[in-house]
Amino acid sequence: MDQQKPLPPIAYFTIMSMVSPIALNILLPALPDVAMQLGITTAEVQLSLTLYLFALAVGQLICGPLADRFGRRPVLLFGIALHFGGCLLGAFASDLSALLCARVLQALGGCTGMVLARTIMLDRYSRDQAAGKIGYITLAIALSQAIAPTMGGHINLHFGWQYLFHFSLLLSTVSWLIVLFMIPETANQRSASLRIDNILRQYWQVLQAPHYLGYALSTTFIACAFYLFIGSAPYIVHQELGGSSADFGNWFLLVSLGFMFGSFNAARFSARLGTQRMIALGHSLSTLAAVIMLLATFSSGISYLTLFLPMALFTIGRGFSQPSGQSAGISCATGSPSTASGLMGFIQLLTGALIAQLTPLLLQLGSQWVMLSLLACPLLALIAYRSTLTGARG
Repeated sequence: MDQQKPLPPIAYFTIMSMVSPIALNILLPALPDVAMQLGITTAEVQLSLTLYLFALAVGQLICGPLADRFGRRPVLLFGIALHFGGCLLGAFASDLSALLCARVLQALGGCTGMVLARTIMLDRYSRDQAAGKIGYITLAIALSQAIAPTMGGHINLHFGWQYLFHFSLLLSTVSWLIVLFMIPETANQRSASLRIDNILRQYWQVLQAPHYLGYALSTTFIACAFYLFIGSAPYIVHQELGGSSADFGNWFLLVSLGFMFGSFNAARFSARLGTQRMIALGHSLSTLAAVIMLLATFSSGISYLTLFLPMALFTIGRGFSQPSGQSAGISCATGSPSTASGLMGFIQLLTGALIAQLTPLLLQLGSQWVMLSLLACPLLALIAYRSTLTGARG
């Protein structure tokens, strides 16, 4: 039986989880060139980010029930194939409609690797053990965020933005082959049907699970700060610091390395410290970082150091808290881990899409409002986390 087969090394799952983050981030530095070559406005090309996040949110919501009904492997194989189709369409896109369709297909298909890599860990391991494994997956996502913008800028410069889709095409092919030959089926039980009333009831049951919503909101508020930063920092660098997209990409490496550092240490220590301590430590570091950024901005003005160094500390905290928060939240819904994982991703990404649309309004009010909003995020995360402590176990 597939359920008895041992899982392959965690490295295979990290590749699977990197497909969508790389596709999302690799195109960002090339968006001005995309707009110029397709003859569209900045606002129109920005839809490629907003719709990607929105489709990623919807995809994660659908992915969970499908995986609980049909199993992990079939959903992974179909999803990555769908992502492959989006990459192919994007590589030959000649207008805005084709580009946006490609991004939606990439997001809908790529989300399966992100959701089900975490779910498979929870299928086979305890909550604290899974938190460590999820930490490595989060580390892979952080690595994707670190290398994708820089790599995308160079590929775009030397070959053109269409080759960014060719790169994602290659990665999705490797991931699909990994699932086909290496990943066993891990679903021990499957839901009876996909009737919409059953699916809605299942989501409602997940939301009603003790402490699930608290953990979900806690990780979402931390993620909101990251989406706010990546949506505003390129404009702050360009308009207030007079820098280029290359400057943003180079300094952004600090932020991604901070996330990698936090995620790596989360993977090493979460089993020993427990989920509750890791979440509390991570949120506290993120709050401290947001305070430092705000105070530094008001005292000495915006600079590369006051913008990116505190955000690197913020993402160290996020790397600590996110794997444990995800593991704890998903484990609250004992009967439907895929649905719980997909719903958590939906909440985070839908909020991220909303933040992407609100960020220009905050920038119009002034960059100090961006800093204040960044501080509000970890404070709200701490409040949501505190709501889970009654009767919770770490």
